[in-house]
Amino acid sequence: MKQFVINQNDSGQRVDKFLQKAVPDLPKSLMYKYIRLKRIKLNRKRCEISTRLNSGDVLELYINDEFFAQSRQKHAFMSAPAEAFIVFEDENILICDKPSGLVVHEDESGGADTLINRVLRCLYERGAFDPDMENSFAPALCNRIDRNTQGLVICAKTAQALRIMNEKIKNREIEKEYLCVCIGIPNEKKAEIKAFSRRDKKNKTVTVSDKPLPDGKTMVTRYEVIAENKQENLSLLRVRLITGRTHQIRAHMAHIGYPLLGDGKYGINRVNREYNVKTQALCSYRLTFCFMGDSGCLEDLNGRTFTASQPWFVKKWFPESGKMV
Repeated sequence: MKQFVINQNDSGQRVDKFLQKAVPDLPKSLMYKYIRLKRIKLNRKRCEISTRLNSGDVLELYINDEFFAQSRQKHAFMSAPAEAFIVFEDENILICDKPSGLVVHEDESGGADTLINRVLRCLYERGAFDPDMENSFAPALCNRIDRNTQGLVICAKTAQALRIMNEKIKNREIEKEYLCVCIGIPNEKKAEIKAFSRRDKKNKTVTVSDKPLPDGKTMVTRYEVIAENKQENLSLLRVRLITGRTHQIRAHMAHIGYPLLGDGKYGINRVNREYNVKTQALCSYRLTFCFMGDSGCLEDLNGRTFTASQPWFVKKWFPESGKMV
């Protein structure tokens, strides 16, 4: 018999959602069967998959030990470096300035060196996170950016902070500002552009059109040219996303004729080779928290702005613009 005492980070979850995270080796079909047969009990009574857990509840599992094998394995994050590039931290969240080249979560390569693993290792080394003391929760990233994009990524350290931050992101109560370098100099120096995008999951790209696409989504982007390098035919743009679509900035700017320098998916490879740039010149540069209504444990963040370190492409092609951004 395995027993879980529900703590604050576990509370509020449905029984089935909790079990999927706490006992990942237990197949869903068996979980539902064991709940039905009362081999999984809540406070020594029968429960339903939709029952919400409260702090202090006791969940008892009368199931085979084989289903708990994964929990005894070495924690994957211990193979990652402890450097997490933290620019802000309190008891609820931390904000990292992810460098270009580092993936946020494990991808098909299966490497352990990811931003989230670095965060977990860092917190573990400081005694701020102990997976053996948690049933189902681990600090988690609230937003993500591409491997080759530099910039700010938010991580929630508690379940409550994760729920609130995800809701704020969903309701667009966080302003995100990006910097990028485009090939060419737009005639229109400041604009709000609109198009339609459709994601191709197989090829991991998006198709952009000025007309609605089947299964497509509206894409709205605001940009401002803040510096020009006419000698190199490059422009530095400040960009804000009104919608949040896959590869939105990269695909949208390429669609209007000004692809990002270094972009291998939507850019001009000939030009990228000329500049010897192998990653897109894009940075998630600034976050401003603009909460509306109750923000609970995150209230102290409301109205605050956080900025990433100056991107490499600003230093290289627009050194005089450092103070402007």
